[in-house]
Amino acid sequence: MKKKVIALALSALMVTGLVGCGSDNNSSTSEGSTLKVGMVTDTGTIDDKSFNQGTWEGIEKAEKEFGLETTFMQPNGESESSYLTEIQNLYDSGYKFIVTPGYKFETAIYKAQSQYEDAKFVLIDGEPNDGNDNYVVADNTVAIYFAEEQSGFIAGVAAAVELQTGDFGFIGGMEVPSVKKFNYGFQQGVAYANEHYGTNISLKAENIVYSGSFSDTALGQQLAAQMYDSGVKAIFTAAAGVNIGVITEAKSRVVNGEEAWVIGVDSDQYDDGIYEGNKSVVLTSAIKKIQEAAYEIIENEINGEFPGGQVLRFDATHDAVGIPSENPNLSEDTITKVNEVTDAIKSGEIEVKTEL
Repeated sequence: MKKKVIALALSALMVTGLVGCGSDNNSSTSEGSTLKVGMVTDTGTIDDKSFNQGTWEGIEKAEKEFGLETTFMQPNGESESSYLTEIQNLYDSGYKFIVTPGYKFETAIYKAQSQYEDAKFVLIDGEPNDGNDNYVVADNTVAIYFAEEQSGFIAGVAAAVELQTGDFGFIGGMEVPSVKKFNYGFQQGVAYANEHYGTNISLKAENIVYSGSFSDTALGQQLAAQMYDSGVKAIFTAAAGVNIGVITEAKSRVVNGEEAWVIGVDSDQYDDGIYEGNKSVVLTSAIKKIQEAAYEIIENEINGEFPGGQVLRFDATHDAVGIPSENPNLSEDTITKVNEVTDAIKSGEIEVKTEL
């Protein structure tokens, strides 16, 4: 992406207290009033087990802790105009701290940040731009990225060490930077496990597919069926709602005695994979702590430390990416090795590339 990203450590955000938007005219709340936090959903619904849900859970956590007023809007479409309509609806209702998840909001926030100068905007997984590679993060906006490649790497090591041998597959959504980074990291993690832990996992080119959708569950099931039929043992799926179709196909096969695993994405998808006997087809998940990012920025605003004008990167050094803290399908030996590579990423001993 042709952009200039300032990679800031989350610890700097929390310890030094970055301050943006110091004037009263650029405050989303006034002294003695309740902060009203609104969210506009991206593709999918508020319970999509992915980006929307993670973002909303972070807002809900902040609501309970700080006594906020919160709401969300679901646009009629996925266009810039439909996003701006819901942003205006929130603004007109007094919600002047607005959180938006996903790169599709980039051009909408680019316009909104100057149109509503007394509001504040949080753009997760994107950076405001005019659609022509002109990126501007105004003082009333913060942009947040995650190190998806690190999360994919760690999940790749975990899956390879646990299963030891066989073919793996990858099903992505749209071929956008965040999804590609999951893919690239996963490939590197599998290769690392093969080289350092004696596993024998293959990830063939024909088993790396971008579905072009984040919502077509039927397509996800179809693509998964093709892969499992070709001998794939585990599929890493980074495609939001498409994931559910992949998980559905895996469950239908496992109950018939076949081996079929799924590696989830963004949040812990273990519960989505549960079938008879309270077992799950979800081996582990490559997570991004989206809920914590949303919560942290709201907390910064409450404390008068909104990092306006900044582009932040949440990575493994701050435990913002990786796999879930509890993984019932992973052995203690696998977890030990996962912890080893996670520590090596944090220390810089392992550098995960963002492209191949």
